[in-house]
Amino acid sequence: MATERQEDASGGLYERRIGTPRTGNEVNGYWLFGFGVLLGLLGVVAFLLTESATTGRGIAYALAALAPPFIMLGAVIRFPLRRLGTVLGYLGAALSFLAVVWFVSIFPGGWPTATGDTGVIALYGIGLILVGLAGTVVPLLSDPVYEDYERMQAETTETAAERDATSEELTAVREDLDAARGELAATEERVAELEAEAEAAQAEAEAAQADADTARAEAATLRESKARFEVFEDAGGKPRWRLRHRNGNVIATAGQGYSSRGKAQQGLHSVRRNALGAGLLRIDTPVAAAEAIAADDGPEPADAADPEVAIPAADGEVASDATFELFEDAAEEWRWRLRHDNGNVIGDSGEGYASKSNAKRALSRVREHAAAADYLRVDPAAFEMYRDRGGEWRWRLIHENGNVLGDSGQGYSSRSKARQGLDSVRSNVAAAGVEEPGADGAEVTGDGTGAAGAGATFELYEDAAGEYRWRLRHRNGNIVADSGEGYASKSGAADAIERVREYAPDADVLEVGNAAFEIYEDAAEEWRWRLRHRNGNIVADSGEGYASRSSAVEAVTNVKDAAPGADDETVE
Repeated sequence: MATERQEDASGGLYERRIGTPRTGNEVNGYWLFGFGVLLGLLGVVAFLLTESATTGRGIAYALAALAPPFIMLGAVIRFPLRRLGTVLGYLGAALSFLAVVWFVSIFPGGWPTATGDTGVIALYGIGLILVGLAGTVVPLLSDPVYEDYERMQAETTETAAERDATSEELTAVREDLDAARGELAATEERVAELEAEAEAAQAEAEAAQADADTARAEAATLRESKARFEVFEDAGGKPRWRLRHRNGNVIATAGQGYSSRGKAQQGLHSVRRNALGAGLLRIDTPVAAAEAIAADDGPEPADAADPEVAIPAADGEVASDATFELFEDAAEEWRWRLRHDNGNVIGDSGEGYASKSNAKRALSRVREHAAAADYLRVDPAAFEMYRDRGGEWRWRLIHENGNVLGDSGQGYSSRSKARQGLDSVRSNVAAAGVEEPGADGAEVTGDGTGAAGAGATFELYEDAAGEYRWRLRHRNGNIVADSGEGYASKSGAADAIERVREYAPDADVLEVGNAAFEIYEDAAEEWRWRLRHRNGNIVADSGEGYASRSSAVEAVTNVKDAAPGADDETVE
C-alpha cells in the first residue's frame, strides 16, 4: 500500500509539473535521470574534498561512475520500448553498478594506477553497452510499440471506468440501503399504527356487538309493544314526535316543535327510556294527513300494521334513492344537485361550471369519492394530510371558511415525515416570534421575541410579485411551513400568522385519501359540510345550513349512501 501511495504521489507531481505520462516507466525514467545527475554532482563534490589514493577519493570515483548508467537508463526507459529493451536497460545498469562496487572494494591498494583493473573496466563497459543497445538497437530491430501503449492506455482507461462504475454501484447500493432503512422505519411505524387501529377496531366491534344486542332486545320488545313513535312536521314546519297507540289514539306528544329532526329524535329517545318497547316510525306525510290520522280511531294504517315493517334502519333512516340533477342556472352556468326521492336537495355543486361536460365531470368526482371520504371536524380549523399527484405527502391547515391558512410548503417522501413536520409546527408555532428580513439584517417585529428561546420563527417578507407572505423557519434552518398564498398588505399576512398561532396547536388532523368531508359551523352559527378533493378544490357542499352538527353529519351520511349509485338527469 505504501508503494502504491508513493507511485501515486510521484505520478501526480510529474503530471502537475511536466505532463500526463503514457506509462509508469516514463515517470520512473524521469526520476532515474535526475538521480544520476545528482550522483554525478555528489561525485564531483566528493572528489574536491578528498585526497588522492584514499578511500574517500574512491567513493568520489564511484559516485561519478554511477552517474552515466543511471542517466542513460533514465533516458532509455522513457522511450516506448518492448519488454526486451527495458530488461536490457535494467541489466546493463545493474552490471555497471556491480563494476563500481568491485572498484570500491579494491581501491586504492588493488587498483593499478597506470592501467586500471581490466575486469572492472570490462564489466562497467558491458553494462554501459547494454544500456545503449536497449535505447538504440533494440527499438530498430523490433516492431513499433505505440499500438501496445495505446492498448495499455485503453486498458488503463477501461479499468478506471470500471472502478468508477463500481464506485457508482456501491453508492447506489448505499442509497438503496438507506432507502430500505427508511422504508423499514416507516413500515414499523405503520405496523404500530395498524396495531393501534386493530385495537380500536376491536373496541368498536365490541361496542357494535353491545349495540346489536341492545337492538335485538329492543326489536324483541318492539314486537310486543302496543304503540309506535311517529316523527312528523307540524303546521309551522317544525319537527315533533307523538306516541300513538295501536287503536290510533295519541297517548303522548312532544308538546313543542324542535329546530331539527335530530333534536326531535333526541327528545323521543328520552321518552323511550320511560316507555321501553315503543318502536320508531318516521313519517313524511303532510301535516293535514297526520292530523287526520290522529283523529281517526279506526285500525292503524296498512303500512304500519306489521311490526316488522315498522322497524327502522340502524341509523333511524328509511333507505331511499336519490338522483343527480344537471341544470343551467340564471347566469347560464351549469350546476348539479343531489335530490332525495322525498324531494329534498341533500347536496349541490356549490359553484357554476362553464359547460355541461365540466359539471358532469364534477358530478362524477362526487359519485366516485363520496362513499370512501372520511370526516373532518373543522372547529374552527383543522389539519389535512394528503398525497399529491407526485406521490409526496403534504399537509395544509384549513379554516372553517374554506381558506387554506398554511401548508407544508414542500413534499415529504413518507407520511411519517409529513406528520413529523406537522407536529413540529404544532409544537413550535405558539411560541414562535416574527422577524421581517431586511437589507441591513433582521428587524424584529410582531411580539418581539425573534428566534431567541423559540424552536422556530415566523419570517414576514415581500415576494417578487409585491405580495406579502410568511414562512415558519425552524431553528435548524429548515422551512417547516409557509402561507401558501400571497396577501395584498403586510397586516393581512400578520393577521394570518396570528390565526395560525391560535388554531394550529389544537387543530384536529385527518389523513385524506382522495377526498374528505369537512363539517364546520358558518358565520350564521349553522352547521354545513363540504367535500374537498386532496388537490384542495371543493367539489361539493351542503348548499344549506343545519341547526346542529349531528344533522350535518346525518346529511353527509345520506350523501355517502346515495351518491355512488345515483343516476343523473338533465333538468330544464
